[in-house]
Amino acid sequence: MSLTCKSRPLTFPAVLSLIALAGCAVGPNFKRPAAPDVSEYTPSPLSTTAATPNVSGGGAQHFTNGSDIAADWWTLFHSKPLNELIEQSLANNHDLKAAQAALSAARENVQAQRGLYYPSVTGSFSATRQRQSGQIAPALNSNAFLYNLFTPEVSVSYVPDVFGLNRRTVESLKAQEQEVRFQMIATYTTLTSNVVVAAIQEASLSMQIDATHQLIDINSDMLKILQYQFDKGYANRLDVAAQESQLAQITATLPPLLKQLAQQRDLLAVLAGQFPSQSPDEKFELSSLQLPEDLPVSLPSKLVEQRPDVLQAEANLHDASAKIGIAIANRLPNIELTDNAGSSAAAMDQLFTTGTGFWGLGAAVTAPIFQGGTLLHRERAAKAAYEQAAEQYRSAVLVAFQNVADTLTALEQDADALKAAAAAADAAKVTLDLAQRQLQDGYAGYLALLNAEQGYQQGLINLVQAQANRYADTAALFQALGGGWWHRADLQDAHE
Repeated sequence: MSLTCKSRPLTFPAVLSLIALAGCAVGPNFKRPAAPDVSEYTPSPLSTTAATPNVSGGGAQHFTNGSDIAADWWTLFHSKPLNELIEQSLANNHDLKAAQAALSAARENVQAQRGLYYPSVTGSFSATRQRQSGQIAPALNSNAFLYNLFTPEVSVSYVPDVFGLNRRTVESLKAQEQEVRFQMIATYTTLTSNVVVAAIQEASLSMQIDATHQLIDINSDMLKILQYQFDKGYANRLDVAAQESQLAQITATLPPLLKQLAQQRDLLAVLAGQFPSQSPDEKFELSSLQLPEDLPVSLPSKLVEQRPDVLQAEANLHDASAKIGIAIANRLPNIELTDNAGSSAAAMDQLFTTGTGFWGLGAAVTAPIFQGGTLLHRERAAKAAYEQAAEQYRSAVLVAFQNVADTLTALEQDADALKAAAAAADAAKVTLDLAQRQLQDGYAGYLALLNAEQGYQQGLINLVQAQANRYADTAALFQALGGGWWHRADLQDAHE
């Protein structure tokens, strides 16, 4: 274990020197973990995603390695209602306010501990009236047995931080403050991402509900036709039953969609610090959002400096390191210096006159001799806690890289999925157009047209879901890379 000063036998002059110099801080000095030696997030290099022309959200996305992330990255979607909703959420979200209050409390705890660097000064004043037994010599020079006594006094005590107990305690509390700070920043980045994703999901669900309503209408018309044909003897009961089953299955998909839409509206209201009954008036549509086509991808070496969860784990590691020093210092001697001065007189007008003053100086050294192994095991526990924090930090780094890699892969696959969904929707539209012309020319019945319409509407639902995935995973990438918080003036000191 490294120490900031070497341990050696202490003579009396050495003790005085240590007191004068405020000593050395025992325990390890924290060193920030080095960035992982990794140059890529994914096994294969990033490439431009596939493009789907003439489809909302179908543009190709380009990954720019080493580019920085803007603090207001959500503005890249070019939606004024979305921007306003996020600003409202940042101003009113109660989870974020609670995290900010927790940071203020942690900061004050640091300042409170720093106060122990200075001497403690207390003042007191006592006034008594008493009668002394005649069998005892009078306490006053006046030989009075009944007297008043007034005593103002100032006491000063100071504990030199010889072995760095207070410095390590301040260091621990400062690290805890950083933990709380990065937890607050994580709340901020999660909030902004959640608002964007909730708005995207609301737009997607609204379009899916519209398509589902049309599917229900189509299948209801199909059932009426089949029922008519059955009544006339042109269709059998099996065809009618199959269509009834299909209509029931499609109708059953509507309530879950309506429930999800209502929940997304409730979520948007709560994220903005409102009650569900006060949900925002904005109705988001995918067509009103612009898909960001130039995506910044931070260098892997920078990711550990940007992700608030990794920085929080690093602060936790720093805290654990400082607590080793605290545990070691608690096993070493403790020195306290005291001084008191005042005046004591039988009358108020005699205070601070010649002969009434008193003072005293003192020094005390206390050292643990036998604690049943308690302090030793606490030091060992602190070292084990440091190893635990180190492993948790390594795990947080791996999870951060996994998040980025997963999101990058998702964006590539989302583009391919959207292209496939658009092709399927186009094919379904061609089928519908052909069915309409055949119906007009008398080569097909209305039932074939309704089947074609149903296939087209189902294709639209799949297309909407594929579009929403591209928008949502784009937002997820910005969050996975840290969210650009380091460009906000109110959060910049979190990195100090």
